[in-house]
Amino acid sequence: MERRDKTVAESAVETFHILMPSDMNDSGRLFGGTLMCWIDEVAGLVGRRHAQMNVTTGSVDNLKFLRGAYLRDMLVLTGKVTHVGNASMEVKVETFIERSGGERELINRAYLTMVGLDENDKPCRLPRLILETEEDKREWERAETRRQIRKKQSEEGFHFYGE
Repeated sequence: MERRDKTVAESAVETFHILMPSDMNDSGRLFGGTLMCWIDEVAGLVGRRHAQMNVTTGSVDNLKFLRGAYLRDMLVLTGKVTHVGNASMEVKVETFIERSGGERELINRAYLTMVGLDENDKPCRLPRLILETEEDKREWERAETRRQIRKKQSEEGFHFYGE
């Protein structure tokens, strides 16, 4: 199957959740593990849309909890590809609380490395990322910096799937 290069916008994803009692921890805030699951799902959706194949999570880094979320808050998770290498891509996922008037407050940001998988579950070459906007280009540059940090960690013995 021929896979075509894609723009950032073509693989972007936005999901919504209304927080229910089962999402809360014993302190009455959103359980971090639940949010991490939703973040991974969004990154997986973004990765599949871009790669046009199965993907797996290679690593999660720079996961920052900026503030809590509470019962009946509406969460919006947005995801987009920020960088593509050979077999892996970086996906940025941001989580917001959306107020009734539509205003959004950022409560979490995470960067995940997703790895494209062939029909034998082996890492394989990904379609390139087409950068259309100045923001796309800035995100790519910041992702390059994070990529160098991950590369240094790998040289020090910290590896992830797909390397």
